[in-house]
Amino acid sequence: MALSDRLLAAWYQGHPALSLLRPLELLYRRVVNRKRARFLAGEGGIYRASVPVVVVGNITVGGTGKTPMILWLIEHCRQRGLRVGVVSRGYGATPPSLPWRVRAEQSAAQAGDEPLLIVQRSGVPLVIDPDRGRAVQALLDTEPLDLILSDDGLQHYRLARDLELVLIDAARGLGNRRCLPAGPLREPVERLQSVDALLYNGAQADREDGFGFTLQPSALVNLRSGQRVGVEHFAAGQAVHAVAGIGNPQRFFTTLEGLNWRPVPHAFADHAAFTAEALDFSPALPLVMTEKDAVKCRAFAAADWWYLAVDAQPSTAFVSWFDDWLARLNH
Repeated sequence: MALSDRLLAAWYQGHPALSLLRPLELLYRRVVNRKRARFLAGEGGIYRASVPVVVVGNITVGGTGKTPMILWLIEHCRQRGLRVGVVSRGYGATPPSLPWRVRAEQSAAQAGDEPLLIVQRSGVPLVIDPDRGRAVQALLDTEPLDLILSDDGLQHYRLARDLELVLIDAARGLGNRRCLPAGPLREPVERLQSVDALLYNGAQADREDGFGFTLQPSALVNLRSGQRVGVEHFAAGQAVHAVAGIGNPQRFFTTLEGLNWRPVPHAFADHAAFTAEALDFSPALPLVMTEKDAVKCRAFAAADWWYLAVDAQPSTAFVSWFDDWLARLNH
């Protein structure tokens, strides 16, 4: 088990050795609290866009379903007649320059896996830059937009925001509720009291402190041919090699089990770079991966490699709440 995997297990399942990291946690808390205090005081060169900015982020390390939620928000806002753009840090991307406009034909190495997935799925105008304010300005310089979605960026306090949506994994929660490196939190748990809405990934119903949303499998897509078939393409009991290089691979494996398949799990690090050799598994079985991983594997995919497309389905209460917020933008 890799060090990162052992840390994750300790954060969410407990381990007495974490107490040794408390001094580092206290130092980390001071730094992040100071950053937020400067933001609230209006200090530090904060960029304020000319259109509303919605941050879709998390307070924990690891995946919480931000990309599917961003895709849902893009489509929902478009249905309401809004012109939407997206900015992202572009984790792992190596563009020739910054800020960088992501196009569907670019490689994941150049554009980043999540930004490329978002553009290929939705065609949305998207710019990557660790300086998200600069990314927003680059978008607004070239596109007539009504709303900006920031993919992650809750802790990027150089960007002013009009709405903060925080996603939490309903099954894992906040772990031991401690900050890095003694726990999985990027900011103290008290930070959640100041955000606009909490959305719990995997919650079948709304909670007292937030809304529920689920990720629903919608199709299997062949990496080589692009053929799109229903999830019933594989019969119940079908064994498949399951590949996940995401923040919480187990959630993907559990999803495949929920489709009554028998996944042979292959967990990789989040944003992992893949090769054909690394995915040459035995015995020979169909291979199913996440859509985020698929954008990095199409060039060398075998004929029986598929990705599982999933769609975010937020609760009706959240949809109503978000529509009310959108309506207030026009008043």
